[in-house]
Amino acid sequence: MKLKGAQILLRCLEEEGVDTIFGYPGGAVLPIYDALYDSNIRHILVRHEQGAAHAADGYARATGKVGVCIATSGPGATNLVTGIATAYMDSIPLVCFTGQVATHMIGKDAFQEADITGITLPITKHNYLIERTEDVARVVREAFYIARTNRPGPVVVDLPRDVMENVIDYESDKEEICIRGYRVMKGFNSGQVIAAVDLIRKAERPVIYAGGGVISSDASLELRELAEKRKIPVTTTLMGMGAFPSNHYLSLGMLGMHGTRYANYAISESDLIIAVGVRFDDRVTGKLDDFAPHARIIHIDIDAAEIGKNVDVDVPIVGQVKEVLAAINQRLDSVEEYTEWHKTIDRWKDEYPLVYGAPSEERIMPQHIIEVISEITQGKAIITTEVGQNQMWAAQYYKFKYPRTFISSGGLGTMGFGFPAAIGAKVARPDLPVFDIAGDGSIQMNIQELATAVQYKLPVIICILNNQYLGMVRQWQGLFYKGRYAYTDVSHQPDFVRLAEAYGAVGMRIKDSSEVEKAIREALEIKDRPVVIDFWVEREADVYPMVPPGKSLIEMLGGD
Repeated sequence: MKLKGAQILLRCLEEEGVDTIFGYPGGAVLPIYDALYDSNIRHILVRHEQGAAHAADGYARATGKVGVCIATSGPGATNLVTGIATAYMDSIPLVCFTGQVATHMIGKDAFQEADITGITLPITKHNYLIERTEDVARVVREAFYIARTNRPGPVVVDLPRDVMENVIDYESDKEEICIRGYRVMKGFNSGQVIAAVDLIRKAERPVIYAGGGVISSDASLELRELAEKRKIPVTTTLMGMGAFPSNHYLSLGMLGMHGTRYANYAISESDLIIAVGVRFDDRVTGKLDDFAPHARIIHIDIDAAEIGKNVDVDVPIVGQVKEVLAAINQRLDSVEEYTEWHKTIDRWKDEYPLVYGAPSEERIMPQHIIEVISEITQGKAIITTEVGQNQMWAAQYYKFKYPRTFISSGGLGTMGFGFPAAIGAKVARPDLPVFDIAGDGSIQMNIQELATAVQYKLPVIICILNNQYLGMVRQWQGLFYKGRYAYTDVSHQPDFVRLAEAYGAVGMRIKDSSEVEKAIREALEIKDRPVVIDFWVEREADVYPMVPPGKSLIEMLGGD
């Protein structure tokens, strides 16, 4: 049949199982939007292209499917860049379609032209500039294949307007995808698995250190089986929250810069670290020379480039985390012994629990808000966050029980991420409550997406922890810059309740701790629009424990 390039694009998206696209139209993508008019694919009209990328990201994290967004050429495409980089750093599968000027105009500084493939080269798994309509189907299939296989990540497909308008004879192609230079990882080195099993059997003070790779690989059950079979304590990274239940007796919570004291002590005193789907980033390791000085290390990851990049390992295993853990579990017998190692960890938990101070008049402790949300939802909610103190308090005080329920920008630390990501998560999982834990600084970076949430009747609950500061920066200024609070006071801010109402959302303001639970329960009863709760929290509440930059994990401040 004869089809336009844009019609072929939509056919291919339907074949890939795409049910939702987040986007914003413009001149260069008009042929695509014209084809969308007749498509069964749902389009969510955001109010800024960055919101489209973050919403697609939230959709992908909540489901494990590939998220899809679209923007026009030039500024539309460049507005996606922060969202693409966010997904790249956290290994999230996205396919981002960008409009482009006609092929004969490329390189001539045409209106709204930008070299988006050049711009995004360092922050994508791969990108394409399609120059022939005949290549549309192949490229789209390859883009989804690359995004979802091996270590997931974003792929950009740049679509010149004439390529989308041209008409060609089209026949659906179901041939196996074969991309030169790209091989999907299959299997693993069984000898290395045997070596890992031997180390696990001999270890007296083992710790499992689990990250986002466990969630990407859908390996949470295998991780739990390993932990319970050998009675091994488990600590997770920020990206690994939910991979292992936070309320499990073997859970150590999060480790690293703002991890629990007992997680950091356990890593520092362990004789074996089983690192699963992690990359030993600086926020986890602290001072590299002092990281886990007594431990041998098993590192399991799909990406060979991550193994040995930051920390030398004793047993490297490259492969799908789910498959490798299953193979290890098959070779291990169960143990029931309660050892001195467990007694030591229990003592650390008793001595160094997560604690916070009492509130003052008309101010709430932010940690209390997270605890109340956790108690009400019992882990059966999706929590997205912005970046900074709000993010760390959410990670510390919410009891995550299930994978894909914590959605946050880890590697890039993107302010403005949480709210559009919450929109994407709610579109993906309408059956679950979705909370965005936000700061009063970060929420304003993409607050225009309230219009999106109102238009599509998405009951996302935005909890603003309003301390009238850029809180984490202010905390660092207090600790390391002699309290010189340079340009972190954001007390000149909008009335968030009236702003929410102006968009058509529900607004609440809460200043008293006794009103927190009632407000959250009321918000959960609203099913047809977003709710913004402006919580006035202690202005100078800090996140503790904290490992100062350049220090080892045992040199923590606070939390004792």
